[in-house]
Amino acid sequence: MPSDTTRSVRRVVAQHPAKRDDIGDLVTRRPLPGPQLEQLDPFLFLNHHGPQRYPANNKGLPFGPHPHRGFETVTFILQGSLAHADSTRHQSVIHAGGVQWMTAGSGIVHAEISPPEFLRDGGPLEILQLWVNLPARLKMTEPRYTGLQQESIPAIALPGGGELNLIAGQWQEQAGPIESLTDVFMSTLRLPAGSSEQLPVAPGRQVFLYVVAGDVEVGGEPVQPHHLVDVDRDGDSLVIEASSDARLLFGHGEVIDEPVYSHGPFVMNTREEIVQAVEDYQNGRFGGLDA
Repeated sequence: MPSDTTRSVRRVVAQHPAKRDDIGDLVTRRPLPGPQLEQLDPFLFLNHHGPQRYPANNKGLPFGPHPHRGFETVTFILQGSLAHADSTRHQSVIHAGGVQWMTAGSGIVHAEISPPEFLRDGGPLEILQLWVNLPARLKMTEPRYTGLQQESIPAIALPGGGELNLIAGQWQEQAGPIESLTDVFMSTLRLPAGSSEQLPVAPGRQVFLYVVAGDVEVGGEPVQPHHLVDVDRDGDSLVIEASSDARLLFGHGEVIDEPVYSHGPFVMNTREEIVQAVEDYQNGRFGGLDA
């Protein structure tokens, strides 16, 4: 039975497409953080790379070895492929439709680059990367990594004709393949033109909703591609209607409500912890990774 307490939209951030901040020849939009919204606690940061087509014999992605501490990265490979290696000896190549979930925790060095076949042949590329904060009690947890190909991610038919790809959390009787340390729910949605879905969200949890492609209405508010939607925390469901074929990132999590002190690739609670993170990385305590 449809809920009587659907959530309303506080704002469509920031009433224009996500700011372009290209990295070399990599088309990059960054809807979060922005001038109107620093974070959607516990969600900190979103980069949208592409969509674009790389020629043959290209240089690929520019994300060589770099460190992280204090949060998690969730990377969605929508088109193309992505090679991962890190200082905890994980390696993988994830293809279109797949996801990488990395807990940086106490400290990790990783690289996200294009595999040799993509460098040679080129092709379409579109990738999203979302940063999810960790509470103080988990910031120094042991690093871990999971790479999922598309076939490992359940595709669930929705009542209104859409499809939900379940990455983490529970949807009815089904559990996503990632077990989140902080009970984050994470999915991608495909909604055909003319469809309408009412998605359950427990009251008080922070929704993360980003329109990758297509035109939709959320709680009756029109939202265009490359827009982030800030919805209130009241109510127990969210109504999305698609006026064209649409693709969205849909997640939600418990609000951490702790100080956030970030510096580049480190996200901690205090300046002193950032200073310690820099010192630990410089002294090799995150482990190493050959370029």
